[in-house]
This record gives sequence, structure tokens and C-alpha cells, in this order.
Amino acid sequence: MKVLLIAEYRDGKLLASSSELSNFAQTLNAESAMLLIGTEAALPAYDGTLYLADIAQAGEFNPSVHKQLILDVIAKEQPQLVVLPHSSYGWDLAPRLAIALNAAQVSEVVEVKEGELIIPACNSKLRRRVKPETEISVVTLQAGAFTPSEEPSGSPTVIKLEATPNGDIQFNGYEAAEETDVDLSKAEVIVSAGRGIGKPENLEIIEALAKALGGEYGASRPVVDAEWAEHSRQVGTTGQTVSPKLYVACGISGAIQHLAGMKKSEFILAINTDKDAPIGEVADVLAVADLKQLVPILTEKLSA
Repeated sequence: MKVLLIAEYRDGKLLASSSELSNFAQTLNAESAMLLIGTEAALPAYDGTLYLADIAQAGEFNPSVHKQLILDVIAKEQPQLVVLPHSSYGWDLAPRLAIALNAAQVSEVVEVKEGELIIPACNSKLRRRVKPETEISVVTLQAGAFTPSEEPSGSPTVIKLEATPNGDIQFNGYEAAEETDVDLSKAEVIVSAGRGIGKPENLEIIEALAKALGGEYGASRPVVDAEWAEHSRQVGTTGQTVSPKLYVACGISGAIQHLAGMKKSEFILAINTDKDAPIGEVADVLAVADLKQLVPILTEKLSA
């Protein structure tokens, strides 16, 4: 199998998702080539052929130009899979490519099993196994799902592409996210609440533990979706990415989207009644306990 990996370059930087694309190809034991619309000054650590288009010509956001560049490389490489990050860049380009190629599109892949793609369903409570039936398919990868265990290495063989500018779209820049009262990315200690807290009233014990530890409290997406906590407290790919010295995960099962937002924490303590919860795979300590019993005791001891 051959795959074409579409790296993402944003705001003057090559994004780290390029290493996840490479690791996905290795997971499939597939031959790969990569396309980057960026600069020679920011090339990925990659062993293979890299098609490079100058972002000054192609534009940082110009879907029609980027799509055509990708289609040109597809014609040369004849891949079975075209792989993009599951980001705003991938969300925009993947369906355009799928339509142009008359190809199947599979979004938000989190795992590969027995040659089939695994994607979340029912708000990530379930997973589906998918196998595209078209000759070529377009997929996007969930951030953090294919993070390599080691730092990527290698130097690509660069083939330069000429981009034909299109005057229909003018890219003006990025709009900064609205500032909130809470910036979890700067917190050294975060205590996060998951669906396992049971009811909104139990958020109080999470807040109390965070206060006792001198930190902030966070929340998983289900807790925010249920409106038990504000979105500024959400940790994960659709919230904030954090790397505190201590992260306490209370009643959080460990969906890929959440793990991607907090697994770079220096020390992770997880409290869960399920000893086999995925959060245990990244936790330094997993306390198999009822958080409604354990957390108040921890808070009391710390406060004393």
C-alpha cells in the first residue's frame, strides 16, 4: 500500500502533526510520500520523498490551489490513501479531495486494527471499524492518536512544485481566540472532572481539590457538553492543550481527544472505578476508587 501524507504549515510553522502522519504510515507498514505547502526553512524530519510547494506562491489558505497541488502529486504517486490531520485544514480539504477523486472519506481515525480504520461514534462513547471500498480513499487523523514514541528523524528528498496563484481568495491572517478568565495552559496543577463525577453538584469536590493543591480545575468534553462547566475549562483537542506539573483526572475514561490535550503533563494521577480505563495507559498512578469518596479525603488531608 502507498499513502500520501499532507503535512500542515500554519502561521510560519510546520505543525507537529506531520510526525503523526508518518507514524500512521508506519503503523500500516505502507510506503509513503509527503506533500508540504510551506518553506525550505521548516522541513519535517522524514525519510522519504517530500513534495514542497512554496507557501508564498500557494498561499497559507487557498483551497483551490492546495487541492490542485495535492491532485497533481496524487497523479504522480498513485496512492491508495490520502492522509490529512483532523484539523481545520484537513476538514476543509478532505471533502474537496474526496469529491474530486470520487473517493471514500473517513474522518477522525484514531486507530488501525487488522487493516481496518477505527473511528469514534456516538460522541466518542463507541467506536466503529471502517474499510473503504473505493480504489483511493481520503482520511483524517485525530490529533494525538498516532503520536510516535520517539522523536522523528530523517532528511527528506525534496521535489519542488510550482503553484499557480489563484486570485479568488485573499488570506488576511489569523484571528486570535477570545481571551477567557481561565488559561489552563499556564496552570502548574490541574484537577479535571469527567463524566464519572455523576452529576453537576459533584463538580464542587473537584474544585475543592484543585484549590487545596493550589491549581485550577478542568473538565472533559462530556462535562462541558452537559453544561456542567464552561468551555474555557475544557481539556482536549476541542478545548485547551495543557502540560502541568500535576494533572489529576477524576472520572475520566481517557478518550483519544482528551488524552491528546493532557498527556504531556509531568505527572498524571487518575482516579477511576475501572482499572482497565484507557486513562491508565498514560497515568503515572491509577487509583481504582470511587472519586466521590477518595477526592474529599485527599482534599481534607491536603487542607490540614
